[in-house]
Amino acid sequence: MQTGEIVTFFNKTGKYVGEITACHPDRYLVKTLAVLKHPMQGDLHHPKETDVAFFHERKALAYREQTNIPLKMVKPFDGEVPDYTESLRDAFNKLYSELKSSDTPFNQRSIECLDNILKEYESMYSL
Repeated sequence: MQTGEIVTFFNKTGKYVGEITACHPDRYLVKTLAVLKHPMQGDLHHPKETDVAFFHERKALAYREQTNIPLKMVKPFDGEVPDYTESLRDAFNKLYSELKSSDTPFNQRSIECLDNILKEYESMYSL
């Protein structure tokens, strides 16, 4: 892959569409263009658990935010790049609906985090 190529990539538990802006031997620098899967909330090392030292609140990468991604986490993207705001809304709503479908302590805690995140998204992206 090379600079300028449109790709999908994973960052923590989120999946995105982006553009490679720099290539390094062990990673790509990728500019975020769309959100395909919103990151999960909570502790990555203890998924689905609420009794952890710190329950993380994770926002999606921002539009045009650049991040270093290991080579193995980047794949070619085929298709039209979705609008960032619409893709963020869709990914957020999908995660929110999945969490609402089952009343567990983890889901309740995650929904609390997403409710806080939504306030920021509404002010930044008019969701």
